Amino acid sequence: MAKEMREAFREAMTVNLNLPTIPETITVHLGAPDSDAPNVTVSFIDYIANVASNEVYPTWLSNSISANILAIISFTLNRVYTEFYRARGYDFDITSSTAYDQKFSADGPTFENVSLLVNDLFDSYIRRQGFVQPLFAQYCDGIELQCPGLSQWGTLELAKQGYLPFDILKYYYGDDIELVENVPIRSMEESFPKDPLRLGDTGNDVRTLQLRLNRISANYPSIPKIALANGIFLNDTEDAVLEFQRIFSLERDGIVGRATWYKVLTVYNAVKKLNELISEGLTLEDVSQQFPEVLKYGDRGLYVSIMQYYLNVIATFDTNLGDIPINGVYDDAMVQLVKDFQRTRGLLVDGIIGKQTGDEIYDQYLGIIESLPPSSFEGIAKPFPGVTLAIGARGDSVRTLQEYINVLAEVYDEVGEVAEDGIFGNNTRDNVLAIQALFNLTRDGTVDAITWAVIADAYDDIIGGQYRNEGQYPGFKIGE
Repeated sequence: MAKEMREAFREAMTVNLNLPTIPETITVHLGAPDSDAPNVTVSFIDYIANVASNEVYPTWLSNSISANILAIISFTLNRVYTEFYRARGYDFDITSSTAYDQKFSADGPTFENVSLLVNDLFDSYIRRQGFVQPLFAQYCDGIELQCPGLSQWGTLELAKQGYLPFDILKYYYGDDIELVENVPIRSMEESFPKDPLRLGDTGNDVRTLQLRLNRISANYPSIPKIALANGIFLNDTEDAVLEFQRIFSLERDGIVGRATWYKVLTVYNAVKKLNELISEGLTLEDVSQQFPEVLKYGDRGLYVSIMQYYLNVIATFDTNLGDIPINGVYDDAMVQLVKDFQRTRGLLVDGIIGKQTGDEIYDQYLGIIESLPPSSFEGIAKPFPGVTLAIGARGDSVRTLQEYINVLAEVYDEVGEVAEDGIFGNNTRDNVLAIQALFNLTRDGTVDAITWAVIADAYDDIIGGQYRNEGQYPGFKIGE
């Protein structure tokens, strides 16, 4: 690959892999997303303190309140970082509707002890090991409403038993979460460029667009590859934009306005999420098993996990559906998701997976999988192995890391090739240092969760953007 292309790709990747930061302010819609309620913009700290004062009691033990605050922060940052609402055409970051988000009262009071805890915790959040984005930390009261996440009243009981805040969070979200602290504070702006992008434009926004379209084209083969992601909007970029607009029923003008920009972002996040499902999901042998004639509330086990897996894959491409943990438990969240699926497919809405609903779920899942080219399932980076890798480490995780480094070496001049021998020696360390310098990470030569995540993201995008396919594959029409 030419040096010019390597440099362009490096710049594009550096732009694309921005790490989460704490926004100075957040814009809240005071109602459900589609309501005509007003928006208010408040400081991030004031927002978290307001929500926490609405969600918990000030008389609870401080460890319980702190655990809830961290869940609230992570939930909020997930909405901001993924541009969940702005990517759907809204002009706000989050709503005050508890049906969608968290309780916020524009004129509501905040409790002093809650605010003091928020001041200590506001620049921290939780995430899954090996992932960059803040955890979508679902929670509910645990008495009137059950959900696949934190129980607010349950945190009080755990605090009474001596659990510390992070231990409480691990109890509900699993042992594979980690706490990120001292997150920098920055003024947040939506990612949409100040002006629409069109033929002849140049800059980092164009590079980001090109990189995302090339990655998406691995899953949608009719989108032509952009030969050089160099930040220059030439005819091949316009051709890719036009085909993307055709596939997703946007105005076909070859110009990247707000609707096209955020649709690209939504689809890019969706195909990466699908890769996460594939890399962490059930085995092919598991998902091929037939399920019982009826699955309903209260059921547990492998068959429930399979249906959760199918529904999560479908939800990746259907904004009418949410996603749920693959935990093998047919709980309230599973019932609601099944009802949403049944409602949008014209089926009997009872929250029960009988033969008709089960067949429809499987058919749509299979349609998605069969509509994707083989390249969609190749080059999927593995999640962080859970152990920091450094000089002297040995084994399959090191060998995988070395494989990823060699792929990055094809694009970045600063990264050299390493022997894929499973031994973390000086050469592997030096190349880790080079990658950390490229992506503005802490330069310590060790591979923790965040360094692994950045390397894995770059690997995914390089591999996913390289495949070229002919024709559009038949199957389930995404987004309908």
